[in-house]
Amino acid sequence: MQETSTKPYFMRAIYEWCTDNGYTPYMAVKVGGAAQVPMEFVRNGEIVLNISFGATSGLKMDNEAVTFKARFGGVSRDIYVPVGNVMAVYASENGQGMAFEVDLTESAQTPEPTPAPTEQKSKPSLGLAAVSGGAAEGKSEGKQEISEKDQKKSEKPSLKIIK
Repeated sequence: MQETSTKPYFMRAIYEWCTDNGYTPYMAVKVGGAAQVPMEFVRNGEIVLNISFGATSGLKMDNEAVTFKARFGGVSRDIYVPVGNVMAVYASENGQGMAFEVDLTESAQTPEPTPAPTEQKSKPSLGLAAVSGGAAEGKSEGKQEISEKDQKKSEKPSLKIIK
């Protein structure tokens, strides 16, 4: 029997922590594979989604995917994000959360061309606690430093390491 990944459990935990503390939970997604998101809002093969109670309808976060309905430009859309496509879940107000290793092979049921195929196995680029989806999961947590160039590019809240 194959062991269940810890990634969806961490995603739900960060979501719950955000809502319990009055923060707005956001989910960063690598677009590709079976992900169904509004493509007009995708930048550099990625999209950030507000997954708060007020912004979504019928939010379901299970071990395979995150599904919900949300309005984009006044139009209701069905969103489907396989767990393998989730890059991070974090609070928009302070950037605290968790980044994850992206594995588009888990979600390649209906393959779509990805904008940056060389980045399919991406590492978190922000200074976050990283969670690997591999067999050695939970045995090592990687930390990456935010470069000065990355800090200057994004003046929005950045993710921070949770200790």
